[in-house]
Amino acid sequence: MPARLLVIIVVAFVLGSMAASLWLRSADTPPVMSGKALIGGPFALVDQNGQRVTEQTFRGKYMLVVFGYTYCPDICPAELQTIANVLETLGSKAEEVTPVFITIDPERDTVEQVAGYVKNFHPRFVGLTGTPEEIRQAARSFRVYYGKADGTNTGSDYLMDHSAFIYLMNRSGEYLTHFAYGATPEKIAEAVEKALKSFG
Repeated sequence: MPARLLVIIVVAFVLGSMAASLWLRSADTPPVMSGKALIGGPFALVDQNGQRVTEQTFRGKYMLVVFGYTYCPDICPAELQTIANVLETLGSKAEEVTPVFITIDPERDTVEQVAGYVKNFHPRFVGLTGTPEEIRQAARSFRVYYGKADGTNTGSDYLMDHSAFIYLMNRSGEYLTHFAYGATPEKIAEAVEKALKSFG
């Protein structure tokens, strides 16, 4: 084998090894995120008392926001109970937090239906509904997916598929973090307390 060809092969091997090493190292390093999450924004809905509200209504308080529907068999009740337990865990600090339930089933979730539902979990819960378009706008603002479950669209008896997150928003309505289904009240309360301590 000519010496020049041997040198080229050796150099190519070394450079390839270095590139592979750098790629593997970068693959083990999580990406660095910058900027604000595009979660939260304008909405106009109706609360359980029949009053029109917007995102501005909740300024000055932290918010724990969850989307769901009153006919939900298990996930939604569990999430609302979790938020109720968070408020109990926070004690007097809970006065700084507004718990908000937004339906993704405006066809069935009337003002009266929502009112009867949220009062089962905590007296401070705000339940919101609206027209289908108003609900779509609110869901878009929070990047929430929802839709009727396949095979269950039989008149008024159906299930809904939807995102199952609890969102923590600051006093200006800006996204701070979210919690997946199954997060404990202690974990969420800890995040709220941290936010109160850091931002007031």
